Amino acid sequence: MNPQANLIFIISLLLGTTITISSNHWIMAWTGLEINTLAILPLISKSHHPRAIEAATKYFLTQSAASALVLFSSMTNAWHTGQWDITQLTHPTSSLILTSAIAMKLGLVPFHFWFPEVLQGSPLTTGLLLSTIMKLPPIALLYMTSHSLNPTLLTTLAILSTALGGWMGLNQTQIRKILAFSSISHLGWMTIIIVYNPKLTLLNFYLYAMMTATIFLTLNTIKVLKLSTLMTAWTKIPSLNAMLLLTLLSLAGLPPLTGFLPKWLIIQELTKQDMAPAATLISLLSLLSLFFYLRLAYCTTITLPPHTTNHMKQWRTNKSTSTMIAILTTMSVMLLPISPMILTIV
Repeated sequence: MNPQANLIFIISLLLGTTITISSNHWIMAWTGLEINTLAILPLISKSHHPRAIEAATKYFLTQSAASALVLFSSMTNAWHTGQWDITQLTHPTSSLILTSAIAMKLGLVPFHFWFPEVLQGSPLTTGLLLSTIMKLPPIALLYMTSHSLNPTLLTTLAILSTALGGWMGLNQTQIRKILAFSSISHLGWMTIIIVYNPKLTLLNFYLYAMMTATIFLTLNTIKVLKLSTLMTAWTKIPSLNAMLLLTLLSLAGLPPLTGFLPKWLIIQELTKQDMAPAATLISLLSLLSLFFYLRLAYCTTITLPPHTTNHMKQWRTNKSTSTMIAILTTMSVMLLPISPMILTIV
């Protein structure tokens, strides 16, 4: 793609995200979401492969439907209350429609079908944008309207997302699809706590975005898309592969890594809110996703693939790992000891 065009699309993405998260009026928030959708479409379909075009079409249709629902929800609220302010969403029907619209935007169950397909058809760098920055505007809208949303509905969506995100990722061999189901599972954790402690949702999102960015950038460096190629990629940059193992375990939420922090705080908050059964259930369901993280970690560290046929070993590259990946990996693994400081900042 032309570098100037690429720059315009990236700036438009940042602009759309900034407009949505900083607006008070529903029309401005909707405008930001539309700018975002239109800016990411060329980045998804830039390879001109039929799979990429299909992914871009699916993305466009789902996001258009979700944006229409956001507009419908805000107009219904304005009709009944005379308020266009985002924080003044008080009408129950509007709240219900908005929850559906944002679930569709984020890819929460039962509106999750588009996300794995779109991520599979996109390049790794676009997949990174779809998994992180494109999730920020809908989560910001959830954050601003969290006081008027239905807790039972959100808890149901969250538990279903964690269950299906873990269950459907079990038999995948494509790494981008595994990361898509991982994202759906993490969104379940963010959604269950949004009504009770919205700041925890944001903290969870920031840490999730950081760990996912590490994984996508690492995979982009070693040029790996499938589990079978991941098995033979250890010879390229062995040190980076070792750190990828730790980042995957951190994303799974194992102590003493960074990914344990949001899970620990969310379980603690749910217990305080007398929701111990929900906390137990979501913790048990996250064991499903732990299985495929361990599978990825095993394929990352295996040095001799279990095949009778000879595999082509990759050439070891002498190029140094980028500073960005080094910083992100360190943060993805080592932030748990400074959790009190993180909590004071948040």
